[in-house]
Amino acid sequence: MASELVNRFESVQQVRDGLRDINYLADDGIAGVAYLADRLGKPVLVEGPAGTGKTQLAKSVAEFTGARLIRLQCYEGMDESKALFEWNYKKQLLRIQADKASDSWTDIHDDIFSDEFLLTRPLLEAITADDPVVLLIDEVDRVEVETEALLLEILSEYQVSIPELGTIEAKQIPLVFLTSNNTRELSEALKRRCLFLHVDYPSMEREREIVLAKVPGVTESLAEQIARVVRSIRSLDLKKAPSVSETLDWARTLLLLNIETIDETVAKETLHILLKYQTDIAKAAKDLSVDE
Repeated sequence: MASELVNRFESVQQVRDGLRDINYLADDGIAGVAYLADRLGKPVLVEGPAGTGKTQLAKSVAEFTGARLIRLQCYEGMDESKALFEWNYKKQLLRIQADKASDSWTDIHDDIFSDEFLLTRPLLEAITADDPVVLLIDEVDRVEVETEALLLEILSEYQVSIPELGTIEAKQIPLVFLTSNNTRELSEALKRRCLFLHVDYPSMEREREIVLAKVPGVTESLAEQIARVVRSIRSLDLKKAPSVSETLDWARTLLLLNIETIDETVAKETLHILLKYQTDIAKAAKDLSVDE
């Protein structure tokens, strides 16, 4: 391996407590996988529905450890030039024009294919960083299967190969989180290199705790009502269930409206904060019950 593994965590409890201190309420499963990823030097593949806190986990680990967060936002059509590196062609051309009197193409070639002309993208930036890094590869299921090959060398050996420069090894091993919304099946080769973590919607009790931690001013009674109603909405057959962030937006909305008790009228009049499709809003308005 390119670099010695420096452990960030001493125990699962330390991870859980540290994340709680910055208002990320991790259960033992989440904290345990983060601990093992650090100790084993393996990436974590975090799967689950959209809006369950997968991305926030990586951000919170970076904040807790004081590491720099480097994020690669994946999208369809993303290639090596956006994920790994590309050459600064304009600067290379200017250098060639400036050195056109030179008789040695070898000297020019060696000059323009050097670090000075290399534009680093998130993957290369993460492994060449001198400071501690958390690398977030967000929504990896959006890229084509072929593009996953770009990740394999980094995730297995923490190194990249650049034809003009050779192999670049990591100066330190970043803590890597890949997130997926399960829009397509990821390759077995990628999965083998990762620890797996499934993050689902939180339990009612945990969501109540999240609301209390994230929304200053909310009462325990209101937080419990919010968590109960959101759980009821998620039980419906919807196009898109409310995410945790939408639960928090709803809690802030109810505070601004000075609502202390959620009845059916309040719930139905504010459904547009939780749901983003008119068909879902209509279904919830028809079927929702705010009773215990």
